[in-house]
Amino acid sequence: MSRPDRSDRRLLTVVDEAMAEAARRAGPHLACRPGCTECCHGPFPINRLDARRLCAGLAELAERDPERARAVARRAREQLPLLREGFPGDAETGVLWDDDEAADPYFTRHGALPCPALDPATGHCDLYVWRPLTCRTFGPPVRIGESDLPPCRLCFQGASAEAIEACRVEPDPHGLEDRLLGRAGDEETLVAFALAGALVGA
Repeated sequence: MSRPDRSDRRLLTVVDEAMAEAARRAGPHLACRPGCTECCHGPFPINRLDARRLCAGLAELAERDPERARAVARRAREQLPLLREGFPGDAETGVLWDDDEAADPYFTRHGALPCPALDPATGHCDLYVWRPLTCRTFGPPVRIGESDLPPCRLCFQGASAEAIEACRVEPDPHGLEDRLLGRAGDEETLVAFALAGALVGA
């Protein structure tokens, strides 16, 4: 699996800089810390860019720490039988259908399932540098397209609506991700499906 290309690295730079600004504005209102796993439970859709990035990260981890990489792949594979039950898409390939009516109860049902990249012993993400954009933008209030998303429920405790709004950022204001997906394809999957076969024989 190749490393993310220049365009994807540029996307990550834009998003990470925006989120760093959000964290600066939020200051002590932001509860996100290493070991906090509030956003690391429950499956969610990831796109082809996210999946490619995660697999590249797992391959890099395998070179540095083969045991940890095998553990990530193993956790992903162990989740597949559960995730395939009632999967709102192709349960073999892991490609999701565009069907919110079927997807919403499915994601709710699996809301407590930990991400395969989450190390249960440390509470840290083994693929943090390579994490999907959803993970990168969780915590502060953000604007994605025309939608204003609220902050994590653990953040901004006791803050006024005005204080929260003052911290809102737009991680991808120029729609770079959408342009890249126009070339890569807009199919979505889950983290477990993306990682399960990334290390054959692991």
